[in-house]
Amino acid sequence: QVQLVESGGGLVQAGGSLRLSCVTSGGTFDSYALGWFRQAPGKEREFVAAITWNGDTTYDVDSVKGRFTISRDNAKNTVYLQMNSLKAEDTAVYYCAAQMTSTLPIDRYEYEYWGQGTQVTVSP
Repeated sequence: QVQLVESGGGLVQAGGSLRLSCVTSGGTFDSYALGWFRQAPGKEREFVAAITWNGDTTYDVDSVKGRFTISRDNAKNTVYLQMNSLKAEDTAVYYCAAQMTSTLPIDRYEYEYWGQGTQVTVSP
């Protein structure tokens, strides 16, 4: 059973930065593609960014391009989301997800394992 635990969320002013981390256990970390998703109140969970098992390929949604960066450290079983130039509309619960695949899933239904989420609140 793969487990994921996010951390690093919090309250930040607009224009600030946060770095989210997600530590995984119970699986072979470098066999998994990893993704970050977010869910704002009253909205559906949406894709933010994803990275392949070896870190060679990443993809992120247009609304965060140039501001957010996904990365992974396979030696530490950890995936990161560096978030810069934060905006009020980035406020949401952020989730990491894992799927054993060589591809780069960007749909939430393609991910089997999920963390419990970490709250990010950006004040205007």
